[in-house]
Amino acid sequence: MLKNRVKELRARYGLTQSDLGKQVDVTRQTIAFIEKGEFSPSITLALKLAKSLQTNVNELFWLEEDGNEK
Repeated sequence: MLKNRVKELRARYGLTQSDLGKQVDVTRQTIAFIEKGEFSPSITLALKLAKSLQTNVNELFWLEEDGNEK
């Protein structure tokens, strides 16, 4: 499962979901789905999010094994 720190970093910079969405050209709903782990962003969107949140993709997103993967 893809995990992320989008909500944490967005809050750190005082951005609403709408603010961040506007910065990266997606809707507030898309940001909400990403934060909840219900949507995996494209590489391009992940890079835009990392830039907007002043971090890198590896610090923003990571894979967490669920124990059922082989």
